Amino acid sequence: MSGLLHGPTAEPAAAPRRRRVAVVGVALSDCGRVDGPTPYALHAQAARRALADSGLDRRVIDGFASAGLGTLAPIEVAEYLGLRPAWVDSTSVGGATWEVMAAHAADAIAAGHANAVLLVYGSTARADIKARRRTSNLSFGARGPLQFEVPYGHTLISKYAMAARRHMHEYGTTLEQLAEVAVQTRANAAANPDAMFRDPLTVDEVLAGEMIADPFTKLHCCIRSDGGCAVLLAAEDYVPDTAKAPVWILGSGTSVSHTTMSEWEDFTVSPAAVSGRLAFERAGLTPADVDLAEIYDAFTYMTLVTLEDLGFCGKGEGGAFVEKGRLLCGGELPVNTDGGGLSACHPGMRGLFLLVEAVRQLRGEAGPDRQVTKPGGHGHLPEVALASGTGGWFCSSGTVILGRG
Repeated sequence: MSGLLHGPTAEPAAAPRRRRVAVVGVALSDCGRVDGPTPYALHAQAARRALADSGLDRRVIDGFASAGLGTLAPIEVAEYLGLRPAWVDSTSVGGATWEVMAAHAADAIAAGHANAVLLVYGSTARADIKARRRTSNLSFGARGPLQFEVPYGHTLISKYAMAARRHMHEYGTTLEQLAEVAVQTRANAAANPDAMFRDPLTVDEVLAGEMIADPFTKLHCCIRSDGGCAVLLAAEDYVPDTAKAPVWILGSGTSVSHTTMSEWEDFTVSPAAVSGRLAFERAGLTPADVDLAEIYDAFTYMTLVTLEDLGFCGKGEGGAFVEKGRLLCGGELPVNTDGGGLSACHPGMRGLFLLVEAVRQLRGEAGPDRQVTKPGGHGHLPEVALASGTGGWFCSSGTVILGRG
């Protein structure tokens, strides 16, 4: 023992070098109204397209992440795709799942626990309801803490609506400002040929819609669609062999908040306040460095409050911030440039679509009418993008910052 305490000591081992991690492939499956394929088929279609987009051989994939499908997700889906991964993740925290998974995958690759991780999602939520294979759900369950809310008809939509009303009460946010989010998101969708709804909207049309949960009319709420997508992350070692320029993971952060509304301390603050702060700290960047943001938008209020919590404007200033076209593809801070869940597609846990659109924008692949440009930037392309997913009813958040440099 004395030797251990007082004897000569060896030099500490050098910390292993952490590898840089890039998104090297992204793709959508068929989206919108997709009546024929199964969810498994959409997973496979998106995975094949993302792999083709990367230019890599499927044999490099040694990690796999999936949630929302199969008895033993992600094992069942991996088997369907013919993969035998040595690293897996089935984290399921609602819409934030994919940003959280991307953070996990990036850490695993950086540490050398995996080399290339495929994230894939697919859902036929719309088609299943149309074919009466499933029904709409009023709640996520009636066991555990949720049992104290479900008997009172406290639906998922009503929880978001209550939070929006609290923000309106605290800060004077108006229905017209919330409607602006839907209007500008639809304008972005108009330039996206893959968007499910592309016809222009006005604030008056949003306000005059069918009431779903006060203050949300129908157009304050996301659409229901079918669709899937996939994202392939890989270690920097593989970048020389990829078909396109890499988009690097610069930083990420995750956070959880609550499941029971009575345990949510402040309805006007989302867990993005934590995940965003961590992501910016780890990336060594600030909100002022971000050229575009892809934000989970199951409801208009989500976009507004997440912009506040990520630091793009002060708390309570979201209503004023979303006015005057700031969210448009040519605006001060382009947000949900594909049309988001409010107009483009929303087949369920939409968070992975945010990463796909962010990568395509950074690559300059969004098309002439919605490609974000940066005056004075290299090739005038954006350099930094942010994707922030929200799960449950502001129960969880994952934020990922991506860049071309």
